[in-house]
Amino acid sequence: MSRLGRVRAQTSAGWRAFVRRRTAVFFTFFFPVILIVIFGALIQTDPTGGGLFAEPAAYYVPGYLAVVVLFTPFSRLGSEVARHREGNRFEKLATTPVTRSEWLLGQTLVNAAIIALASLLILVLVVVLTGAQIAFSPLVVAYILVGVVCFCGIGSMLGSYTDSQDGAVAASNAIGLPLLFLSETFIPLEQLPGWFGPLVNLSPLTYFSRGVRAATYPDGGTASVFGLEPALANLGILAVLAVVAFGFGAYSIPRTD
Repeated sequence: MSRLGRVRAQTSAGWRAFVRRRTAVFFTFFFPVILIVIFGALIQTDPTGGGLFAEPAAYYVPGYLAVVVLFTPFSRLGSEVARHREGNRFEKLATTPVTRSEWLLGQTLVNAAIIALASLLILVLVVVLTGAQIAFSPLVVAYILVGVVCFCGIGSMLGSYTDSQDGAVAASNAIGLPLLFLSETFIPLEQLPGWFGPLVNLSPLTYFSRGVRAATYPDGGTASVFGLEPALANLGILAVLAVVAFGFGAYSIPRTD
């Protein structure tokens, strides 16, 4: 079997495994919908006031997308790798021609398909429920795909280095929650302490949120990077981080051959 065939087989198996878990399917799509309803439709934004939601509704689109782009790879890849470790499935995988990078690529493609569907639902609901006026740019698709690659790599590392499946889920939540709210998604940088500003740049999600905001909300005040268009510059930075994360994620998968 060719490399393409092996990746396709892994992708097909991963997709079937996902759709069989009805609870996972439900919460993958339901959780971001709840956030949009609570924060976008019920609490709503107040551009003329202060507080957490003091920006126009379009400003928070990257935050809503980040919920699935960040948490779905973290939780799914982390638990999937941990489950394979506990069930000695990597030992069985070692008897096949499938490499660790091919296995991870197959899982990443499954996550990309799931997250693309969830992101489309999120964008529609944000526009309908919050009245956000956003620009529809093809760069958003690129950001979602590159972001999935990046966070699937990190999720693979979480599943490889934690001691159990429960530990992988706990680690994904412990790391994902701070990243979600402290990466220029829901909380603008000026609302954070001055000393915390440089730390925001250490989060890959920061470049995702800045780039998506620049592509969908040009008036959001996203600064240029090295004099380059922010939507393209942040995508380039995120792509580099994605390559590094995917490489470390594939390397972290237990070697049993």
